Formats: sequence, C-alpha cells, structure tokens
Amino acid sequence: MSEEIKRAWYKEMAVYQVWPRSFADGNGDGIGDLKGVLEKLDYIKSLGVDAIWFSPLYKSPQKDYGYDIADYRDIQPEYGTLDDFKAVLKGAHDRGMKVIMDLVVNHTSDQHEWFKKSIEDPDGPYHDYYFWRKGKGKRRPNNWMSTFAGPAWEYNEKLDEYYLHLFAVEQPDLNHDNPKVREEVKDIMRFWLDMGVDGFREDVITFISKKEGLPSSPYYFPIGTGIENYMHGPHLDEYLSEFRHDVLDKYDCMTVGEAPMMTTKKALHHIAEGPDQQLNMMFHFEHMAADCMFFSWLHTGFKLKKLKKVYTRWQKDLYGRAWNALYIENHDQPRIINRYGSVKYRVESAKTLATMYICQCGTPFIYQGQEIGMLNIALDSVDDYVDVSTHNNYKVARSLLGEKKAMDLVHYASRDNARTPVQWSAEKNAGFTTADKPWFYINPNYTEINVASQENDPDSILNYYRKLLKLRKENEVLIYGSYEEYYKDSGDLYVYGRFLDDKRALVVLSFSEENVSFTAPGGFDLSKGKLALSNYETCGAVNNGFTLRPYECRVYLFD
Repeated sequence: MSEEIKRAWYKEMAVYQVWPRSFADGNGDGIGDLKGVLEKLDYIKSLGVDAIWFSPLYKSPQKDYGYDIADYRDIQPEYGTLDDFKAVLKGAHDRGMKVIMDLVVNHTSDQHEWFKKSIEDPDGPYHDYYFWRKGKGKRRPNNWMSTFAGPAWEYNEKLDEYYLHLFAVEQPDLNHDNPKVREEVKDIMRFWLDMGVDGFREDVITFISKKEGLPSSPYYFPIGTGIENYMHGPHLDEYLSEFRHDVLDKYDCMTVGEAPMMTTKKALHHIAEGPDQQLNMMFHFEHMAADCMFFSWLHTGFKLKKLKKVYTRWQKDLYGRAWNALYIENHDQPRIINRYGSVKYRVESAKTLATMYICQCGTPFIYQGQEIGMLNIALDSVDDYVDVSTHNNYKVARSLLGEKKAMDLVHYASRDNARTPVQWSAEKNAGFTTADKPWFYINPNYTEINVASQENDPDSILNYYRKLLKLRKENEVLIYGSYEEYYKDSGDLYVYGRFLDDKRALVVLSFSEENVSFTAPGGFDLSKGKLALSNYETCGAVNNGFTLRPYECRVYLFD
C-alpha cells in the first residue's frame, strides 16, 4: 500500500445512522426505541456496515428531538433504559459492529439541572456554565441571531438577564471558557467510553468557543447573524486538544466533528493526521449546497458541476493528510433523491447517488431509510410539522416570499422529510409500530417503498447498497486509493478514477434523464477492466465507450 495513507479501523468501516424516534418501535407506543433497534440489529449488520451512530438517546424534553439534553448520563424514557442501551451495545459488539454516540456539548436543554441551578443561584457556580448577560437598556446584549431564526438571546425576568442560545430558545449555550464546563464534558466522555462506546459524533463542535466580549456583528442575516464570532472561536483548538489529550487518546475510539461553514483548509487544521490532530474526521456541509445557497431553505436548483467541484476539492486536499467523512443524508437534511436525484427514476438515481459517494476516499455514513430510497413527505399545513427549525424558517420565508412559496420550501427543505418513520413493510403503519398511531406521519408511499418488498428483489436499492458496501470492503483501491476527476465540464456526467499501487477503479455516473454518450478517459481500456457493479443490465463498450441510460452508473476495476 502507498505510504501516503495510514491504516485505521475507522477508515475501513461504513456507518449506519439511527435517528431513534423513527427507526423501529419495539414496545408498541408509537415511538421508536432501543428495543426496536435490538430487534433490527441483524438487519443493520446485513447491510454490510461496521458501526451504528445513534442520534441523541439521552434524557430530553425533545424540543429539538434529543439535541436538547437534560441528562447526559441517562436514556430518554421513551427510548428505554440504560440497561436497554447496554443490551444494544452488547448486541452490536457481538455482531462485530461498533457504536458511536452523539456528543452534544455546545448547548444543553433549559431543563438540565445545570441550567436550572444557574437561574436559582446567580452567584453560584452554575451561573457561569452559561452565557448570562444584562441587556443594553431595552436592547439585547448583542445582535446575534439564532441559526434556527429569531434572536439568539432570551430574557429571564427573575434574573433580569438574557441567556445565549445559538439554536432553539430551549437550548442555552454552554460556556466552555469556564474550565468546570470542560471537566463536565470530559466526565461525560469517560462515562460512555468506559461503558464500551467506540466514539462520538460531536455536534456543532466548532461553535464551542465564542469571541471574547461577545461583540455585535456588522452584518445582518435573518438567520445566523454573528456567526463569525463563534465559528472557529479563539480557544477552539485549545479545547479540542484538551478533550483529546485528557480523554480520547486514552481509548481506542474515533471522533467525527460536525462543522457548518467548513472548508478544507479549516478542516485540516483540526483533522490533519499527526501529533496535533484534534478530531479523526469532519462532517462539512459544502456538498449539501449543490442545490442551494448555504442551506436547503435557500433553494437554487441542483447543479452537478457545483457538486463535483466540492467533492473533488475535498478528495484532493485531504488525501494523504486527513480522512474524509462521506454522507448524502442525515437527520438534518431532506431526502437526497428529491434534491440531487430524480423521483421519476427513483431506483436508478438512488443507486447512482450511493455509488457516487461510497466509492470516494473516506468513511461512508448511511442514514436510516436511505438504503431503500425513501422520499420527502409533503404535508398539507405547516402545523403538521414538528421540527422547530421548520417552523422558524417557514415564518421567515412566508414574510419574504408569501404563503405558497414558503410551503413549497417546507416540502423541499424541512428536516422532518428525513424523520418520517422507517418503512419496514406494506403493513399498517409501514410495520414501524403496532400502535394505532405513530408519533409522526408515515409517508403514504410506504406500500411501494419498504424494506420487505426489497429484501428478496436482487435489483432493489436495498440489495444494491449491500453489493456496493461489499465491493468497497473487498477492494482497498475504493478505500485508500487516490482520486482523479474526468469530464469536469460536463453537467450530466460525474466520472472519477481511484488509484492504489497497481490497482485502479473507474466510476462512471450519469445525472441525466436522457441518454448520454461516454468515452473512457485516457489510460483506461474498458476491454481490460472488470465491470464490478452497475444499476442497469449492462451492454458492452464499443470503441472504449458506450451510451449511458438515465441515471446509469458503472464501476470498473483494473489490475
């Protein structure tokens, strides 16, 4: 193997993300839970993944569905108990799968004991766990806006002070400049690592250091004003290094940070391999802006060239220096087929999208339901949606664009699109629950799109994912190989090669609903390659080329 790349178990794994509330209901109350996960461990293992990442399971009022944590050391009762979690942990480990927990330490719930005590005793030790400030006359302490829309400061009448919340009102930000807060975080990490957890996905971890004095921003945006004062703050390196040196280095674990507005240069500052490495991988958002400006609510329409440019930059800039985290769906993103694929060619485009990112250099993450091609849901009224950011962003959109366009954006961009219950079968409630009513709406297309209907269909999206993950696992060139893009100026084709020692792979992807002609790039003789995977019954190449059908993809391997 090339000396540029260092082996690590987290580089060779594939990860399945469980958003527990909507995964599987094991006790019949309409809410997904750990008992349901335990019952589905064999299914998860059958996909060919090596780890499960759980979105927050902690005790929470569920104002932001688990990302508002009231107790970091206990399980949300709707999901089960600590013993239930330990059973899932053991079940996963017995099947050779690792378990990754969500670590949400930029903020807590306003129902956390720390926050309650910070109000009860303004002179006590917990008051400085958060950012409490006096107003400036009748004005808030600064002009920062929440990333969920609305002011980032909430007034408390009892204290005559405001507290900072970069997300929902119920999610007060922790003050990491207080060393006692950092010690609390380290103790939380140790609690779960000592239990046997294998790592953390660290939620908006690059927000944990705020600029001294919390200055107002000279810029105004309806969402996120002031972000330059807390994105990559002055002590971020210090705090991330402290967590690694004091805790993480003492365990065989991995970390992946989540970081909005991330670039390769900034990412390398945190994840470049070596003695100063702070995190193993970084979730960035750049590739999720190929149909929008910054985030899905600022919809502009999908542009393949924009997507390719981002992917190529991350593949080239990180290779040999750091490791990519690869994803196209998660709990914060609408379903990818509605965004970058084609509902008309749902099956074909789902397979092409999977091939597109899983064959790149990095660790692939797969979100629940993605492997069967689940789609967005379109509910009649905004009142039918439960996501706090959907309601806040809808209000902004309605004030600027009017009701119809605001609802169009809800249908396209809402996080609730990814949070409908997993569609297990064509039975009542999609086989998700035996309760009369699930906690949230099930997509009406569940009778057509479900796990059971795809299990025994060799051409299903589900079985394609299994073949694709198996192909990656069996071919190191698809894990550790370098990357080279071809057809850069094409708005229809995404073509790239992977190279490792004497091994090569060629990945050919069409993003068109029309037929597109293709000729292999120089250095690739298709007659000497092995067609390892395709989403159509394939035809041979003529003159080293062929015509790609709508959303066709092919992977060739060369020795």
